[in-house]
Amino acid sequence: MTHPDSSSLPDSSSLVDAAQRLSEARAALADACRAVERDPAGVTLVAVSKTQPAEALIPALEAGQRVFGENRVQEAATKWPALRERFPDIQLRLIGPLQTNKVREAVALFDAIDSVDRPRLAEALAAEMARQGRILPVLIQVNTGEEPQKAGIPPREADDFLRQARETWGLRVEGLMCVPPVDEEPAPHFALLREIARRHDLPVLSMGMSADFPVAITFGATHVRLGTALFGSRPKP
Repeated sequence: MTHPDSSSLPDSSSLVDAAQRLSEARAALADACRAVERDPAGVTLVAVSKTQPAEALIPALEAGQRVFGENRVQEAATKWPALRERFPDIQLRLIGPLQTNKVREAVALFDAIDSVDRPRLAEALAAEMARQGRILPVLIQVNTGEEPQKAGIPPREADDFLRQARETWGLRVEGLMCVPPVDEEPAPHFALLREIARRHDLPVLSMGMSADFPVAITFGATHVRLGTALFGSRPKP
């Protein structure tokens, strides 16, 4: 089976396509895993639902998708509380940059924070989790391409930051996340993230999106983040 090509998928306004897209994406993910002799059960599909209205997510939810990624706290707060009432086993992951003034709301709303990228944020998250009595798993976002416009800790600082996040602030660091530069081959970036994770015995690697998730799977991705492959081109915010 060929991998889903987001450019050839139907327009996202056609909600009946969502369940079919999900089925195709799951099959492509399974194919990519089998190609490198990995168990597909070891890779979690994170449906990237940013900018998608709540009604666009219902078909995927009804088809059994439960893990979703959102970029913005405020947007997530407008749609997920009501969806959780209908689908209480949803796992909601924050995959976008988090401002410290949104930490309280983020800790209350999300089940995991995948974009921890600086000491001030790590400290604020630890304090707020203690205040709310919620111990959320977190991922450290590494800016593997060292792009100035992109969030993430530089690779050269990742080892020290990881130790500090665990030992100083007591965060439950489960793994790493990255978004490679769009104009570069992703493989070296995935390899770099895998090596950092190995040094720290971290089991979770969130890497790979609609265009490159098969490559990420070959480098050990445990979470792949698919948006356009599931929902088509995103509506304008």
